[in-house]
Amino acid sequence: MPQPLADVLAEVRTLLLDPGLTRAVAAGRRRGQTPTVTRAELRPVALKGGTHLQIVTDDGARPFTRNVAPGAQAEAAVDALLAEPFGNWHVETATATVQVRITKKGDAQVHRGAPRSAAPDAAAPDAAAHDREKQWLLDPGDPLFQVVGGTAAKRRQVDAFLRALAATLPSSLPSPMRVVDLGCGNAYLTFAAYRYLSARGVQVQVVGVDVREDQRVRNTAVAASLGCAGDVTFVAGTISSAELPFDPDLVLALHACDTATDEALARAVQWSARWVLAAPCCHHDIAAQLKGTAAPAPFAELTRHAIMRERFADVLTDTLRASLLRLNGYKVDVVEFIDSAHTPRNLLLRARRTHAAPTPAQREEYETLTTQWSVTPALEKLL
Repeated sequence: MPQPLADVLAEVRTLLLDPGLTRAVAAGRRRGQTPTVTRAELRPVALKGGTHLQIVTDDGARPFTRNVAPGAQAEAAVDALLAEPFGNWHVETATATVQVRITKKGDAQVHRGAPRSAAPDAAAPDAAAHDREKQWLLDPGDPLFQVVGGTAAKRRQVDAFLRALAATLPSSLPSPMRVVDLGCGNAYLTFAAYRYLSARGVQVQVVGVDVREDQRVRNTAVAASLGCAGDVTFVAGTISSAELPFDPDLVLALHACDTATDEALARAVQWSARWVLAAPCCHHDIAAQLKGTAAPAPFAELTRHAIMRERFADVLTDTLRASLLRLNGYKVDVVEFIDSAHTPRNLLLRARRTHAAPTPAQREEYETLTTQWSVTPALEKLL
């Protein structure tokens, strides 16, 4: 028999915050509504600081994991998930299993049953134990970390980057796989990409581009020490003018500053690169244009204060970049590829070439956005 949704969600909230929670999953969507994430899974995890509530959400592009402390943090996180228009909840505790399905009329169908399984074998590993060895995509013992430094933060950044790369590429890769890293800096992510792709059984050719000659010399020496100087080479030059021995399949541009990201995206389009991963850095160009023009009504408050104008400029810049990539035959996802605690510049533009022609609606959306805000993106000029 259907029950009032508010009453059932209140019961689910109690179960999610109960110490006896084993596991809970929210998925699906209610009629005419779409949650901000496609799925959420909750379970207790034992950390050094005590038991926390682990929440794994998936936005359709990649999972995002966070551990929240019991009390106010957990309550706020649970309330936010319960406010999402999920179509189904499945909750398991030590004493019961509760399944909830939201009907087309907005009521709740509830099934309550016995716990899914008996108590775990005492000799079995603790399923909640979280402070254990992580399954890295690149072994922390890899010689790369001996050269570039094996700090925990650097390992996490490398792993987050490689997971984003893995989510972008198909299971079958071309061989040779040709890669360029534009604005490679000290190139530790360049080498990480090479090590990871090589481990997938394909021949890999990589070129790193950086404007500084001393970086080219240093990175070339690192390649020699890692035994990959024949496959990983470096050139000194600007992103817009550097000459490569091939047209790349994969273009990387990680934290290229301001319009250097636009130069990298423009070259990727001109090369017809199959895949692009770009993590933008500072966004001065659009911010300067916004400062010199009046915002369209009723959005003047968005740009009245300098700090709000800068943050809005970040969002507008990357929105227009994604739109221009779509207009040039790419499918684009914009995701967070590492927690903001490691770097505030944690946005990733992830693009795959589809050769799909832009629709009139996509063109109109882009033109309306640039016209109303009186901006001309650097990427548009470059293309």
